Amino acid sequence: MSEEVGAPRSPSSAAGGQVPFLQKGLCACDSVPAKCRCPATISLPVPDTPQLQSRASLDSIIGQGCRIQVSVILPVRNTECWLDECLKSIVEQDFEGTMELSVFNDASKDNSINIIEKWKLKLEDVGIRVVIDGHDSPQPQGVGFAKNQAVIQSSGTYLCFLDSDDVMMPQRVRLQHEAAIQHPNSIIGCQVRREPLDSTERYTRWINNLAPGQLLTQVFTSHGPTVIMPTWFCSREWFCHVGKFNEGGKGVPEDLLFFYEHIRKGGGVFRVDQCLLQYRYHPQAATHSVLEGTIWNHRVRFLEDRALKHWTSFTIWNAGKQGRKLYRSLSPANQKKVAAFCDVDEKKIAKGFYTYQESKERPKPKIPIQHFRDATPPFIICVKLDLTGGAFEENLNTLDLKEGLDYHHFS
Repeated sequence: MSEEVGAPRSPSSAAGGQVPFLQKGLCACDSVPAKCRCPATISLPVPDTPQLQSRASLDSIIGQGCRIQVSVILPVRNTECWLDECLKSIVEQDFEGTMELSVFNDASKDNSINIIEKWKLKLEDVGIRVVIDGHDSPQPQGVGFAKNQAVIQSSGTYLCFLDSDDVMMPQRVRLQHEAAIQHPNSIIGCQVRREPLDSTERYTRWINNLAPGQLLTQVFTSHGPTVIMPTWFCSREWFCHVGKFNEGGKGVPEDLLFFYEHIRKGGGVFRVDQCLLQYRYHPQAATHSVLEGTIWNHRVRFLEDRALKHWTSFTIWNAGKQGRKLYRSLSPANQKKVAAFCDVDEKKIAKGFYTYQESKERPKPKIPIQHFRDATPPFIICVKLDLTGGAFEENLNTLDLKEGLDYHHFS
Protein backbone atom coordinates (compact mmCIF):
# COMPACT_ATOMS: atom_id res chain seq x y z
CA MET A 1 0.00 0.00 0.00
CA SER A 2 2.88 2.35 0.68
CA GLU A 3 3.81 2.03 -3.01
CA GLU A 4 0.34 3.17 -4.01
CA VAL A 5 -0.19 6.21 -1.80
CA GLY A 6 2.91 8.18 -2.73
CA ALA A 7 2.82 11.88 -3.51
CA PRO A 8 -0.69 13.31 -3.90
CA ARG A 9 -1.82 14.50 -7.30
CA SER A 10 -2.70 18.12 -7.66
CA PRO A 11 -6.42 18.73 -8.09
CA SER A 12 -5.61 20.82 -11.15
CA SER A 13 -4.69 17.59 -12.95
CA ALA A 14 -8.37 16.64 -13.17
CA ALA A 15 -9.82 16.31 -16.65
CA GLY A 16 -9.61 19.59 -18.52
CA GLY A 17 -7.87 21.25 -15.58
CA GLN A 18 -11.25 22.36 -14.21
CA VAL A 19 -12.77 21.53 -10.86
CA PRO A 20 -16.58 21.83 -10.48
CA PHE A 21 -18.25 24.23 -8.04
CA LEU A 22 -15.15 26.46 -7.82
CA GLN A 23 -16.47 29.46 -9.71
CA LYS A 24 -19.09 30.41 -7.09
CA GLY A 25 -18.43 33.25 -4.70
CA LEU A 26 -14.73 33.84 -5.39
CA CYS A 27 -13.10 36.87 -3.79
CA ALA A 28 -12.63 39.78 -6.14
CA CYS A 29 -8.94 39.76 -5.21
CA ASP A 30 -8.01 36.06 -4.99
CA SER A 31 -9.64 32.68 -4.38
CA VAL A 32 -7.05 31.59 -1.81
CA PRO A 33 -8.06 32.62 1.73
CA ALA A 34 -4.49 33.14 2.92
CA LYS A 35 -4.00 35.72 0.14
CA CYS A 36 -7.42 37.33 0.41
CA ARG A 37 -7.14 41.12 0.58
CA CYS A 38 -10.83 41.76 1.20
CA PRO A 39 -11.32 43.66 4.47
CA ALA A 40 -12.72 41.71 7.40
CA THR A 41 -15.11 44.62 7.97
CA ILE A 42 -16.25 47.43 5.72
CA SER A 43 -16.24 51.08 6.83
CA LEU A 44 -19.96 51.70 6.96
CA PRO A 45 -22.16 53.47 9.49
CA VAL A 46 -22.35 51.16 12.51
CA PRO A 47 -25.81 50.43 13.96
CA ASP A 48 -26.30 50.94 17.68
CA THR A 49 -27.46 47.39 18.41
CA PRO A 50 -24.56 44.85 18.73
CA GLN A 51 -26.55 42.14 16.93
CA LEU A 52 -27.26 44.51 14.04
CA GLN A 53 -23.57 45.38 13.95
CA SER A 54 -22.78 41.69 13.29
CA ARG A 55 -25.48 41.41 10.64
CA ALA A 56 -24.34 44.59 8.89
CA SER A 57 -20.74 43.41 8.86
CA LEU A 58 -21.72 40.04 7.40
CA ASP A 59 -23.94 41.58 4.74
CA SER A 60 -21.14 43.99 3.79
CA ILE A 61 -18.61 41.21 3.36
CA ILE A 62 -20.96 39.17 1.21
CA GLY A 63 -21.90 42.24 -0.77
CA GLN A 64 -18.23 42.87 -1.55
CA GLY A 65 -17.89 39.33 -2.95
CA CYS A 66 -15.43 38.10 -0.32
CA ARG A 67 -15.11 34.35 -0.30
CA ILE A 68 -16.43 32.49 2.73
CA GLN A 69 -13.56 30.58 4.33
CA VAL A 70 -15.46 27.65 5.89
CA SER A 71 -18.82 26.13 5.00
CA VAL A 72 -20.36 23.80 7.58
CA ILE A 73 -22.13 21.09 5.57
CA LEU A 74 -25.25 19.86 7.37
CA PRO A 75 -27.65 17.28 5.86
CA VAL A 76 -30.86 17.04 7.88
CA ARG A 77 -33.47 14.30 8.06
CA ASN A 78 -35.90 14.10 11.02
CA THR A 79 -33.49 15.12 13.78
CA GLU A 80 -35.60 17.63 15.70
CA CYS A 81 -34.60 16.20 19.09
CA TRP A 82 -30.88 16.95 18.49
CA LEU A 83 -30.87 20.00 16.22
CA ASP A 84 -30.89 22.69 18.90
CA GLU A 85 -27.74 21.32 20.50
CA CYS A 86 -26.08 20.81 17.11
CA LEU A 87 -26.81 24.32 15.83
CA LYS A 88 -25.86 25.93 19.13
CA SER A 89 -22.42 24.35 18.76
CA ILE A 90 -21.98 26.18 15.44
CA VAL A 91 -22.78 29.53 17.04
CA GLU A 92 -20.19 28.82 19.75
CA GLN A 93 -17.25 28.23 17.40
CA ASP A 94 -14.19 30.36 18.24
CA PHE A 95 -13.02 30.53 14.60
CA GLU A 96 -12.40 34.16 13.67
CA GLY A 97 -12.66 33.77 9.90
CA THR A 98 -15.77 33.89 7.72
CA MET A 99 -18.21 30.98 8.09
CA GLU A 100 -21.47 29.82 6.60
CA LEU A 101 -23.90 27.02 7.37
CA SER A 102 -25.24 25.11 4.36
CA VAL A 103 -28.30 23.02 5.26
CA PHE A 104 -30.08 20.58 2.98
CA ASN A 105 -33.32 19.18 4.36
CA ASP A 106 -33.95 15.70 2.97
CA ALA A 107 -37.76 15.43 3.24
CA SER A 108 -37.99 15.76 7.02
CA LYS A 109 -41.47 15.09 8.36
CA ASP A 110 -40.87 16.44 11.86
CA ASN A 111 -40.18 19.96 13.13
CA SER A 112 -36.59 20.09 11.84
CA ILE A 113 -37.09 22.85 9.29
CA ASN A 114 -38.78 25.17 11.80
CA ILE A 115 -35.90 24.69 14.23
CA ILE A 116 -33.42 25.51 11.46
CA GLU A 117 -35.32 28.68 10.52
CA LYS A 118 -35.31 29.76 14.18
CA TRP A 119 -31.54 29.31 14.41
CA LYS A 120 -30.93 31.06 11.09
CA LEU A 121 -31.43 34.45 12.73
CA LYS A 122 -29.19 33.57 15.67
CA LEU A 123 -26.42 32.39 13.36
CA GLU A 124 -26.64 35.48 11.18
CA ASP A 125 -26.56 37.66 14.29
CA VAL A 126 -23.06 36.39 15.06
CA GLY A 127 -21.89 36.78 11.44
CA ILE A 128 -22.49 33.27 10.10
CA ARG A 129 -24.18 33.16 6.72
CA VAL A 130 -26.96 30.53 6.39
CA VAL A 131 -28.06 28.81 3.17
CA ILE A 132 -31.08 26.48 3.40
CA ASP A 133 -32.60 24.24 0.74
CA GLY A 134 -34.30 20.89 0.57
CA HIS A 135 -37.34 19.02 -0.66
CA ASP A 136 -40.55 17.62 0.80
CA SER A 137 -41.01 14.57 -1.42
CA PRO A 138 -42.68 11.51 0.13
CA GLN A 139 -39.34 9.70 0.22
CA PRO A 140 -35.85 10.97 1.17
CA GLN A 141 -33.14 10.98 -1.49
CA GLY A 142 -30.49 9.72 0.92
CA VAL A 143 -27.52 11.02 2.88
CA GLY A 144 -25.17 11.11 -0.11
CA PHE A 145 -27.58 13.23 -2.13
CA ALA A 146 -28.21 15.60 0.78
CA LYS A 147 -24.48 16.11 1.41
CA ASN A 148 -23.82 16.76 -2.27
CA GLN A 149 -26.61 19.32 -2.47
CA ALA A 150 -25.35 21.08 0.66
CA VAL A 151 -21.86 21.27 -0.88
CA ILE A 152 -23.17 22.54 -4.24
CA GLN A 153 -25.15 25.39 -2.67
CA SER A 154 -22.28 26.39 -0.36
CA SER A 155 -19.41 28.73 -1.23
CA GLY A 156 -16.65 28.16 1.35
CA THR A 157 -13.04 27.47 0.46
CA TYR A 158 -13.10 24.68 3.06
CA LEU A 159 -15.84 22.20 3.93
CA CYS A 160 -16.60 21.13 7.51
CA PHE A 161 -18.94 18.13 7.57
CA LEU A 162 -21.33 17.75 10.46
CA ASP A 163 -24.17 15.33 11.22
CA SER A 164 -27.28 16.93 12.67
CA ASP A 165 -27.27 14.60 15.70
CA ASP A 166 -23.70 15.52 16.70
CA VAL A 167 -22.16 18.46 18.59
CA MET A 168 -18.94 20.34 17.81
CA MET A 169 -16.54 21.55 20.46
CA PRO A 170 -15.92 25.36 20.22
CA GLN A 171 -12.40 24.99 18.78
CA ARG A 172 -13.26 22.44 16.07
CA VAL A 173 -13.43 24.70 13.00
CA ARG A 174 -10.39 26.74 14.04
CA LEU A 175 -8.10 23.76 14.67
CA GLN A 176 -9.19 21.75 11.64
CA HIS A 177 -8.95 24.80 9.38
CA GLU A 178 -5.35 25.29 10.54
CA ALA A 179 -4.60 21.61 9.83
CA ALA A 180 -6.28 21.71 6.41
CA ILE A 181 -4.08 24.61 5.31
CA GLN A 182 -1.02 22.52 6.22
CA HIS A 183 -2.42 19.34 4.55
CA PRO A 184 -4.25 20.56 1.43
CA ASN A 185 -4.84 17.12 -0.14
CA SER A 186 -5.97 15.41 3.06
CA ILE A 187 -9.16 14.62 4.87
CA ILE A 188 -8.77 16.12 8.32
CA GLY A 189 -10.43 14.30 11.24
CA CYS A 190 -10.29 14.56 15.01
CA GLN A 191 -10.76 12.59 18.19
CA VAL A 192 -14.32 12.17 19.45
CA ARG A 193 -16.33 11.63 22.59
CA ARG A 194 -18.98 8.96 22.13
CA GLU A 195 -22.47 9.60 23.44
CA PRO A 196 -23.57 7.53 25.35
CA LEU A 197 -20.09 7.00 26.79
CA ASP A 198 -20.40 3.22 27.09
CA SER A 199 -21.49 2.61 23.47
CA THR A 200 -19.11 1.10 20.86
CA GLU A 201 -16.13 1.17 23.23
CA ARG A 202 -13.71 -0.79 20.98
CA TYR A 203 -14.64 1.32 17.96
CA THR A 204 -14.18 4.57 19.87
CA ARG A 205 -10.75 3.47 21.14
CA TRP A 206 -9.76 2.64 17.57
CA ILE A 207 -10.96 6.03 16.28
CA ASN A 208 -9.04 7.97 18.91
CA ASN A 209 -5.83 5.96 19.26
CA LEU A 210 -4.62 5.05 15.77
CA ALA A 211 -1.03 6.18 15.25
CA PRO A 212 -0.54 8.71 12.41
CA GLY A 213 0.83 6.06 10.05
CA GLN A 214 -2.08 3.73 10.77
CA LEU A 215 -4.53 6.27 9.39
CA LEU A 216 -3.43 4.95 5.99
CA THR A 217 -2.43 1.36 6.82
CA GLN A 218 -5.66 0.38 8.60
CA VAL A 219 -8.08 1.46 5.89
CA PHE A 220 -9.17 -2.14 5.19
CA THR A 221 -10.68 -2.97 8.59
CA SER A 222 -14.39 -3.44 9.28
CA HIS A 223 -14.39 -0.17 11.25
CA GLY A 224 -14.42 1.78 7.98
CA PRO A 225 -12.71 5.17 7.38
CA THR A 226 -9.86 5.77 9.81
CA VAL A 227 -11.27 9.24 10.49
CA ILE A 228 -15.04 9.11 10.79
CA MET A 229 -17.29 11.06 8.45
CA PRO A 230 -18.85 13.49 10.99
CA THR A 231 -15.32 14.77 11.73
CA TRP A 232 -14.27 15.35 8.10
CA PHE A 233 -12.83 18.70 7.09
CA CYS A 234 -11.18 19.36 3.71
CA SER A 235 -10.73 21.93 0.99
CA ARG A 236 -13.50 22.35 -1.56
CA GLU A 237 -10.93 21.94 -4.31
CA TRP A 238 -9.82 18.54 -3.02
CA PHE A 239 -13.41 17.38 -2.44
CA CYS A 240 -14.28 18.21 -6.04
CA HIS A 241 -11.15 16.45 -7.27
CA VAL A 242 -12.23 13.26 -5.51
CA GLY A 243 -15.83 13.59 -6.70
CA LYS A 244 -19.25 13.65 -5.10
CA PHE A 245 -20.76 11.19 -2.64
CA ASN A 246 -22.56 8.16 -4.04
CA GLU A 247 -26.28 8.96 -4.28
CA GLY A 248 -27.59 5.40 -4.22
CA GLY A 249 -29.58 6.16 -1.08
CA LYS A 250 -30.48 3.87 1.77
CA GLY A 251 -28.10 0.96 2.22
CA VAL A 252 -25.15 2.58 0.41
CA PRO A 253 -22.01 3.34 2.52
CA GLU A 254 -21.44 6.68 0.84
CA ASP A 255 -18.75 7.81 3.29
CA LEU A 256 -16.74 4.59 2.88
CA LEU A 257 -16.90 4.78 -0.93
CA PHE A 258 -15.81 8.43 -0.91
CA PHE A 259 -12.97 7.61 1.48
CA TYR A 260 -11.75 4.78 -0.77
CA GLU A 261 -11.82 7.06 -3.83
CA HIS A 262 -9.94 9.70 -1.85
CA ILE A 263 -7.19 7.16 -1.10
CA ARG A 264 -7.10 5.96 -4.71
CA LYS A 265 -6.47 9.53 -5.86
CA GLY A 266 -3.49 9.91 -3.55
CA GLY A 267 -5.21 11.71 -0.70
CA GLY A 268 -3.78 11.81 2.80
CA VAL A 269 -5.44 11.38 6.19
CA PHE A 270 -4.66 13.60 9.16
CA ARG A 271 -6.22 13.66 12.63
CA VAL A 272 -6.23 16.59 15.05
CA ASP A 273 -5.45 14.86 18.33
CA GLN A 274 -8.01 16.69 20.40
CA CYS A 275 -11.63 15.77 21.10
CA LEU A 276 -13.54 18.14 18.84
CA LEU A 277 -16.85 16.31 18.41
CA GLN A 278 -19.51 14.62 20.50
CA TYR A 279 -20.37 11.64 18.29
CA ARG A 280 -23.83 10.34 19.06
CA TYR A 281 -24.86 6.67 18.88
CA HIS A 282 -28.54 5.84 18.43
CA PRO A 283 -30.64 3.22 16.60
CA GLN A 284 -31.97 5.72 14.03
CA ALA A 285 -28.52 6.55 12.62
CA ALA A 286 -28.27 6.09 8.85
CA THR A 287 -25.23 3.84 9.20
CA HIS A 288 -27.45 1.07 10.59
CA SER A 289 -29.22 0.75 7.22
CA VAL A 290 -26.06 -0.51 5.48
CA LEU A 291 -25.84 -4.30 5.31
CA GLU A 292 -22.69 -5.98 6.59
CA GLY A 293 -22.42 -7.95 3.34
CA THR A 294 -22.41 -4.75 1.29
CA ILE A 295 -19.54 -3.31 3.29
CA TRP A 296 -17.66 -6.64 3.18
CA ASN A 297 -17.78 -6.75 -0.62
CA HIS A 298 -16.52 -3.17 -0.98
CA ARG A 299 -13.72 -3.88 1.49
CA VAL A 300 -12.57 -7.02 -0.37
CA ARG A 301 -12.48 -5.23 -3.72
CA PHE A 302 -10.53 -2.32 -2.20
CA LEU A 303 -8.06 -4.72 -0.57
CA GLU A 304 -7.50 -6.49 -3.88
CA ASP A 305 -7.04 -3.21 -5.73
CA ARG A 306 -4.75 -1.52 -3.22
CA ALA A 307 -2.67 -4.34 -1.73
CA LEU A 308 -3.07 -7.78 -3.22
CA LYS A 309 -2.33 -6.78 -6.79
CA HIS A 310 1.21 -5.91 -5.67
CA TRP A 311 1.86 -9.29 -4.01
CA THR A 312 2.72 -12.51 -5.78
CA SER A 313 1.73 -14.57 -2.71
CA PHE A 314 0.51 -14.00 0.85
CA THR A 315 -0.71 -15.75 4.01
CA ILE A 316 -4.12 -15.32 5.59
CA TRP A 317 -3.73 -15.06 9.38
CA ASN A 318 -6.76 -16.91 10.78
CA ALA A 319 -7.72 -20.39 9.67
CA GLY A 320 -11.16 -19.97 11.20
CA LYS A 321 -14.43 -18.55 9.93
CA GLN A 322 -13.25 -15.04 8.98
CA GLY A 323 -10.09 -16.19 7.25
CA ARG A 324 -11.95 -18.77 5.19
CA LYS A 325 -14.64 -16.23 4.32
CA LEU A 326 -11.99 -13.85 3.00
CA TYR A 327 -10.44 -16.61 0.90
CA ARG A 328 -13.80 -17.51 -0.64
CA SER A 329 -14.52 -13.83 -1.40
CA LEU A 330 -11.30 -13.27 -3.34
CA SER A 331 -11.12 -13.30 -7.10
CA PRO A 332 -9.83 -16.60 -8.57
CA ALA A 333 -6.51 -14.91 -9.39
CA ASN A 334 -6.01 -13.77 -5.79
CA GLN A 335 -7.13 -17.12 -4.37
CA LYS A 336 -4.21 -18.68 -6.21
CA LYS A 337 -1.86 -16.26 -4.43
CA VAL A 338 -2.81 -17.62 -0.98
CA ALA A 339 0.21 -19.65 0.08
CA ALA A 340 -1.20 -20.72 3.44
CA PHE A 341 -3.45 -19.99 6.39
CA CYS A 342 -1.80 -19.48 9.77
CA ASP A 343 -3.17 -19.71 13.30
CA VAL A 344 -2.37 -20.50 16.94
CA ASP A 345 -5.14 -23.09 17.34
CA GLU A 346 -3.44 -26.51 17.47
CA LYS A 347 -6.62 -28.28 16.31
CA LYS A 348 -6.82 -26.19 13.14
CA ILE A 349 -3.10 -26.61 12.51
CA ALA A 350 -3.36 -30.38 13.03
CA LYS A 351 -5.84 -30.63 10.15
CA GLY A 352 -3.01 -29.64 7.84
CA PHE A 353 -5.12 -28.16 5.05
CA TYR A 354 -8.23 -26.16 4.28
CA THR A 355 -10.07 -27.67 1.32
CA TYR A 356 -12.14 -25.23 -0.72
CA GLN A 357 -15.16 -27.45 -1.28
CA GLU A 358 -17.16 -24.87 -3.29
CA SER A 359 -14.46 -24.67 -5.96
CA LYS A 360 -15.25 -25.95 -9.44
CA GLU A 361 -11.61 -26.89 -9.91
CA ARG A 362 -10.56 -30.53 -9.89
CA PRO A 363 -8.85 -31.46 -7.74
CA LYS A 364 -10.27 -28.95 -5.23
CA PRO A 365 -7.74 -26.43 -3.90
CA LYS A 366 -6.11 -27.44 -0.60
CA ILE A 367 -4.45 -24.60 1.32
CA PRO A 368 -1.87 -25.48 4.04
CA ILE A 369 -2.55 -24.42 7.64
CA GLN A 370 0.57 -23.45 9.61
CA HIS A 371 1.54 -22.04 12.98
CA PHE A 372 2.01 -18.29 12.63
CA ARG A 373 5.73 -18.59 13.48
CA ASP A 374 6.23 -20.95 10.53
CA ALA A 375 4.25 -18.86 8.05
CA THR A 376 5.74 -16.53 5.46
CA PRO A 377 4.73 -12.87 5.18
CA PRO A 378 3.14 -10.80 3.82
CA PHE A 379 -0.01 -11.41 5.85
CA ILE A 380 -3.62 -10.37 5.58
CA ILE A 381 -4.75 -10.51 9.20
CA CYS A 382 -8.34 -11.53 9.91
CA VAL A 383 -8.03 -11.47 13.71
CA LYS A 384 -10.01 -8.75 15.47
CA LEU A 385 -7.89 -6.24 17.34
CA ASP A 386 -8.33 -5.56 21.04
CA LEU A 387 -10.26 -8.78 21.76
CA THR A 388 -7.67 -11.29 22.98
CA GLY A 389 -6.35 -9.52 26.05
CA GLY A 390 -3.25 -8.52 24.10
CA ALA A 391 -2.26 -12.09 23.16
CA PHE A 392 -2.65 -11.62 19.40
CA GLU A 393 -0.90 -8.25 19.42
CA GLU A 394 2.00 -9.77 21.39
CA ASN A 395 2.32 -12.64 18.89
CA LEU A 396 2.38 -10.21 16.00
CA ASN A 397 5.01 -8.04 17.65
CA THR A 398 7.35 -11.02 18.06
CA LEU A 399 7.69 -11.23 14.26
CA ASP A 400 9.14 -7.70 13.98
CA LEU A 401 7.13 -6.87 10.85
CA LYS A 402 6.19 -3.50 9.36
CA GLU A 403 2.49 -2.65 9.10
CA GLY A 404 1.49 -1.60 5.60
CA LEU A 405 4.44 -3.45 4.07
CA ASP A 406 4.55 -6.92 5.65
CA TYR A 407 0.90 -7.09 6.71
CA HIS A 408 -2.50 -5.42 6.55
CA HIS A 409 -5.35 -5.74 9.02
CA PHE A 410 -8.64 -6.96 7.56
CA SER A 411 -10.50 -7.59 10.82
